Amino acid sequence: MRIQGALLALLLTFFPLRLLADYKPEFKLSINVSEETSWGKAAKRFADAVRYQTGGRIRIRNYFDGKLFKGEQTSEFQLLQQGIADFAVGSTINWSPQVRELNLFALPFMFSSFRQVDAVQAGDPGILIFKMIEQKGVVPLAWGENGFREVTNASRPIRRPEDLQALKIRTVGVPIFLEIFQALGANPINMNWDDAQTAFWDNSVDGQENPVALIIPYRLYVVHRYITLWHYAIDPLIMGVSAKTWAVLSPEDRVVIQRAAEAVMAEQKKEAREGLEETMPLADMLQKIYLMEVVHLSHAEVQAFREKTRHVYARWAEAIGAELVQRAESLVANAK
Repeated sequence: MRIQGALLALLLTFFPLRLLADYKPEFKLSINVSEETSWGKAAKRFADAVRYQTGGRIRIRNYFDGKLFKGEQTSEFQLLQQGIADFAVGSTINWSPQVRELNLFALPFMFSSFRQVDAVQAGDPGILIFKMIEQKGVVPLAWGENGFREVTNASRPIRRPEDLQALKIRTVGVPIFLEIFQALGANPINMNWDDAQTAFWDNSVDGQENPVALIIPYRLYVVHRYITLWHYAIDPLIMGVSAKTWAVLSPEDRVVIQRAAEAVMAEQKKEAREGLEETMPLADMLQKIYLMEVVHLSHAEVQAFREKTRHVYARWAEAIGAELVQRAESLVANAK
């Protein structure tokens, strides 16, 4: 007994009590897309890094393709709040029903470059948004990137708002997106991603809006011939952890997780943006290899869409918070 007591005292000298404490066998990470995407790869790297750097104390299992929220992607933030999901790599769009300030990134035609997005995230608006997320029971760890949202369809090239008239376009089930497409004359359809893919194949839905990076993994080029590059909204990602999970982790393990998240998501951002800056060579590949008809809009053509959605922008700017939007607009203007 004396030997065992001495051994325990020696261990506690070198290892804090919380490091010796047992964690649950598996921590759950929620992610909306497949493991072939840039954020799917980031989730795998994060799980591997954390397991290695904590000596196996923290083992993270990734639940791809929305397995934890069963297709109800806008409920992911609530799973984090409840501690059902321990971690998530989530879209700001999917979290916006619970954190209205995240609709900042969906304001129609506000951002036109990744430089502008980075400036807002690094500036006061990004810092304030992270604080608001934490107040709601989720600890944000790092920004990531899903990309600018473009529109694809099977019917015709889209160059003017009139070209969207009556087209059935699948959108995320978030009010601002429905309002944007209604303002442009389309018929927005709210359905989960699995059902949407079936609808594209049987032609019951004409098109969809998503970042270019998702076209190849989900083979959208097979069902949609046309893509319009209009950068109408940006879709940042956030890697976050449930505040309930964060509370049980040792200070040392929190440091490991924070550093791993920052490193992994910085790399994810680079991968997600690869081929999509300036001349957009990835879009050129869609045309040459996958035979899509790629429409590049001029500044004047984008302006026509902007005018049609100006009232949506104004209404949502007020809902998000006038001061927050004004700070973001200033940073966007200076980052051009």
